[in-house]
Amino acid sequence: MTRAGGGRRRLGGIHLEAGPADRRRSDGDDVKATRLGIEEIRRAQSVVAQAAIRTPLVKLNVWDAPADIHLKLENLQPIGSFKIRGAANAMSAMSKAELAKGVLVASAGNMAQGAAWNARRLGIPCTVIAPDYAPDTKVQAIERLGGRVIKVPFDRWWQTFTDRSYPGVDATFIHSFDDDRVMAGNGTIGLELLEDLPEVDTVLIPWGGGGLAGGIATAFRAIKPTVRIYAVEAETGAPLTASLKAASPQVVDYQPSFVDGIGSKTVFANMLVMAQELLDGSFTASLDEIAAALRLMAERNRVIAEGAGAVALAVALSGQAGTGRIACIVSGGIIDLPKLTKILGEH
Repeated sequence: MTRAGGGRRRLGGIHLEAGPADRRRSDGDDVKATRLGIEEIRRAQSVVAQAAIRTPLVKLNVWDAPADIHLKLENLQPIGSFKIRGAANAMSAMSKAELAKGVLVASAGNMAQGAAWNARRLGIPCTVIAPDYAPDTKVQAIERLGGRVIKVPFDRWWQTFTDRSYPGVDATFIHSFDDDRVMAGNGTIGLELLEDLPEVDTVLIPWGGGGLAGGIATAFRAIKPTVRIYAVEAETGAPLTASLKAASPQVVDYQPSFVDGIGSKTVFANMLVMAQELLDGSFTASLDEIAAALRLMAERNRVIAEGAGAVALAVALSGQAGTGRIACIVSGGIIDLPKLTKILGEH
């Protein structure tokens, strides 16, 4: 696998020395990565099409950019983020008994909205365990869709991902990222990219838990494995970058910020294995770089992105991912208006 060339290298960004085909593994050979395949993603297309739109891929209107940058606008989904795809596919695979219990998700906001939107469509209840820093905009949107929100401290919220349940809530749990059905739904983005920009050289994908990167990378590795695939994180919470460097799950400092859709203290071991098998590495961006990318999208393309949705562009503009045709996943656009106004006013 060829490596991305050119550009400055930031402390914290990492290229894997071996390519995905080498199937590098972390400590603990008993840890298994996803068994997701391209056929599951292809089957998900018809399901996702009933809930989500096929989002446009547009060229960044910056002629002196360091690469030929394109934006995959998942912020234009009915709920404002890509999460509608995975939630729709996961629920479509549930039994009637599972659906009758309602669904439970742990989410900072976007997966919760995806689950609540699809739950309302199916006429079932949805309960959301959210971190106490979840933005009001996202909480209010969940409630408008009929979801019930329970706010908890960060560590208790993260524990819900491991427990796959929450005390006192008898509902069917949908994991926001560690679920092949969710990843298959997310992977439909990869199929669309391959159709809309078949000559793409590099894809940059925000990393929260790994479900978006896992789905998209699976599609590319099956159809066009020579494309470089990188995860991107904010420096304020970049456990994947640290874990790839150490070849084992690491715990890092996490600082809440306007980049609230991604970032955590650690990675799941099996998601790290998946990243080692499918990705070419990861890069990080500072909050200043992310804010600048968010402003640039608004000014040049009239695109409103949330913090997480601007990280891929921030990395592309920094030169870390090299030159050529780069596709940036604009994962969402759900951001508090006062927060957006403040960022847009900073220069």
